[in-house]
Amino acid sequence: MIVLVILASILILVVTVYQYDEQTKDYNIQRFERKEATTRLTIDLELNIKTTYPVKTDNLSKIFQERIYEISSINKLNISIFDLHGNLLVSSKTNAFETTEIEPLPYDILNDLAQNSNHRILIPVVKNGMGYQTSYTYINDPKFKRIGILELQFTQDNSEVEHELKEFISRLGLVYLLMLFIAIAMAYFLSSYITRSIKTISDKMQQTRINERNEKIMLNSASSEIEILVEAYNSMIDQLEESAVKLAKSEREQAWREMAKQVAHEIKNPLTPMRLTVQSFERKFNPEDEKIKEKLAEYSQTLIQQIDVMSSIASAFSDFAKMPTQKREKIDVISVVKLALDIFNEDFISYTTESAELFATLDKTQLIRIVTNLVKNALQATEKEENPVIDVKVVSEKNNIKITVSDNGKGISKEVKDLIFEPKFTTKSSGMGLGLPMIKNIIEAYDGIISFSSKEGIGTVFTVILPKE
Repeated sequence: MIVLVILASILILVVTVYQYDEQTKDYNIQRFERKEATTRLTIDLELNIKTTYPVKTDNLSKIFQERIYEISSINKLNISIFDLHGNLLVSSKTNAFETTEIEPLPYDILNDLAQNSNHRILIPVVKNGMGYQTSYTYINDPKFKRIGILELQFTQDNSEVEHELKEFISRLGLVYLLMLFIAIAMAYFLSSYITRSIKTISDKMQQTRINERNEKIMLNSASSEIEILVEAYNSMIDQLEESAVKLAKSEREQAWREMAKQVAHEIKNPLTPMRLTVQSFERKFNPEDEKIKEKLAEYSQTLIQQIDVMSSIASAFSDFAKMPTQKREKIDVISVVKLALDIFNEDFISYTTESAELFATLDKTQLIRIVTNLVKNALQATEKEENPVIDVKVVSEKNNIKITVSDNGKGISKEVKDLIFEPKFTTKSSGMGLGLPMIKNIIEAYDGIISFSSKEGIGTVFTVILPKE
């Protein structure tokens, strides 16, 4: 109600000022046109009937030498007469006691006057806060031949109109100020009556706690809408008490279930590479190979590495609050990432680096977990691709290491981008959806950052940035 009164007052004020301004402009133009018509008629009579001089350009100054002041005084206009080239012939602005220099008419005015279909130009001008209306027309002899240019200048005095406008606005302001006070009073009493019951409900809702016993609302008199709201609140309190008991039990069960899922998921990650390594060793084993001992050592090293990963997982889950446990040491990131990729036999997995060595203080086991998890996700994303491509790249950026894993898989839809790092979220038919949240925790423990960009049907790029120290 208050806002409506204020908006209405502002709107009426704007419309009033605009209307007064338009009316003043129209009044001044009409008044000037009447004076202009009278002046033109007087000049035509002077040229056609009264003058004894031949009517031509050279005689205009003689014809109107004295007469121009009389015409100017009667019509309250400034009158100036120029020849067809814009040079001043005679003007009511000059007199014997003052020297007033009037410049010739500019070419623009002469050209516009000649081009205008009515052979008339009206130019509004504002000088020193005073408004003027100036018109230019041709002066014709009795045979309608152009012999000069007539300039008429009318001074607009709007002080009286402006005074009336100020008085009207002040009176209107007093009326709306009174209406504003009345609206404030009415709004206060009406809102107090209407919101009294709502305030009671609001206070009760603010005091509502899921783990405490909440009181129901009892109102003696209220509108039917408020009664429906109170009944809904009281019903919610009953359901809340039942839900609180169920929720407490469910949270305890969910906590143990979540712990079991995380342990199972994290142990499953190294088991898959171990299985692939054993299958590859079984398929490629040749006792007569000259490098059999080197290959055996390499396979053994890979298995030991994954066993270390499982061991670190078991150690970390033994103290869940401290997970993931960090064992910082100076490692060559290039070789560790290569070691993590050796367990994958797919020939479409490429690995590119900018340097032969790149050292950083990290946990070797956790870095392997990060790489293998991201590559495994990329493999699952490209399962249905005819020509899958997975590229792993390691570069140095100032004091950080940047690892990117890109694929040309199905991509991540916009609907699930915000949930990709949420625990238990997965788009796969199997798995617990804990891989990315786990490695995100590992990366953030190093004050690092993991991010991704993805387009559906084109692919996904995961970027990991880890500090060197």
